[in-house]
Amino acid sequence: MKIRWIISKRDVDKVRAFYDSQKRNSTVRKRREKNILRRNRSLSTEAHWKTLVLCLLTTQQKSGPGGAVQRFLYSKPFQMKLNDCICAPNTRSHCHRILKNFGGIRRSQTIARELAHNLQLLNNEWNIKDINEALVKNNDYKIEREYCLHLANTLKGIGPKQSRNYLQHLGLTRYEIPIDSRITKWLNNFGFPIKLTANALSDHEYYNMIQDGFRELCSQAEIYPCLMDAAIFSSYDEPSSGSMRI
Repeated sequence: MKIRWIISKRDVDKVRAFYDSQKRNSTVRKRREKNILRRNRSLSTEAHWKTLVLCLLTTQQKSGPGGAVQRFLYSKPFQMKLNDCICAPNTRSHCHRILKNFGGIRRSQTIARELAHNLQLLNNEWNIKDINEALVKNNDYKIEREYCLHLANTLKGIGPKQSRNYLQHLGLTRYEIPIDSRITKWLNNFGFPIKLTANALSDHEYYNMIQDGFRELCSQAEIYPCLMDAAIFSSYDEPSSGSMRI
């Protein structure tokens, strides 16, 4: 069985009007620079590591402006440096101590355990160069989805949403986006034919179905999904609320 997405001219006009109202927002402009024009980004191993830390810290806890998670991620110097974690006698204990001492961060033991596991993969099994080159050279959602699935199946604490967040943050994706409560709320308000709930998004097939519908809607409107994602995200942005997706 297959789902056929039928997009009307009215749908396209609504999407275009919404995007046009947000396209000058700094979030959208920065996303265009990094993910479409491929500027102002770093694909170093350190950048991959810091992005992984971001994804794990922004799972199941608030990460809005001024909160502990945002302050930790923007701290200078960055406290969870890759080399320090590699050289630590016990990576898990090292990460847990940093998170606990910083204060205000939930699930510190779980995150420390996930970081230690994932760092082993980063050191021994990942080929960062291959991931970077494969996604930079290809402009195909199927390739992006393949790597999202690989990350979700390989890394601890990384599911369908955070695997997309990971690659999008690095500027490596244009089509696969992190679908969260803001996206589902926007789609429900827009008139998406299926009533969406964030809880079901942990299932890969359900996630891909929603992703396909969103991508087709953006394709008809001639807007990259990553830019539409940035427009939706910024439209809900308020100084006192919201989660961080960079």
